[in-house]
Amino acid sequence: MAVSEDRRSQARTDRAGFSFVYRLTLALLKPAVAWWGRLEISGAELLPRTGPVLLVVNHDSGWDPPIIGLGTASRRQITAMARSSLWKPRPMGWAMDQMRQIPVDREAGGGPALEIAAARLRAGECVGLFPEGMISRGRTLPVRSGAGRLALEVPEAVIVCAAITGSTALARFPRRPRLRVEFFLPASGPSRPGESAAELTARLVAEIRAISPPAG
Repeated sequence: MAVSEDRRSQARTDRAGFSFVYRLTLALLKPAVAWWGRLEISGAELLPRTGPVLLVVNHDSGWDPPIIGLGTASRRQITAMARSSLWKPRPMGWAMDQMRQIPVDREAGGGPALEIAAARLRAGECVGLFPEGMISRGRTLPVRSGAGRLALEVPEAVIVCAAITGSTALARFPRRPRLRVEFFLPASGPSRPGESAAELTARLVAEIRAISPPAG
């Protein structure tokens, strides 16, 4: 883990903090997501350009990561927590490292990945999580407590929620989808005294799902 983390920390970034591979990946995916998907973005200005940000997002499709990446492209690069299997093909693993993504080994538990994520937050990065842990496929899934744990461990981080709508229709060619990403600050506020990590995460996801119910 330490060696892999060192590689990610060496990724070259521009003045805005975006790595070359991250920008290139978004550029390659933009025609499919922004043009074909008719991507609409609202509330992106709520995402601070600097400082620690915890971005909490729903997960209905494999297209959600590039959608949220393009949704925040005018503001921040996202350091996302993703399943470690994505690193197994070496070219993909190299690209994920260059984009400063964080591998999560589900079998070993998410503790090491959360430690890296907390360190990234303290360093002023924007860390993104899909608390449902997997694609919903129209189901209401139990949420994982990682987002709440990070919020409690790094209380100075600004919590921003994002609701993605329409991502499941992106691959249903020739029917053209209409994608939307709505960013908002949690109406119920940040962490409350005595609130557990699981309770906080569930509360944030409930606000997101009130805007974008699980889609299959």
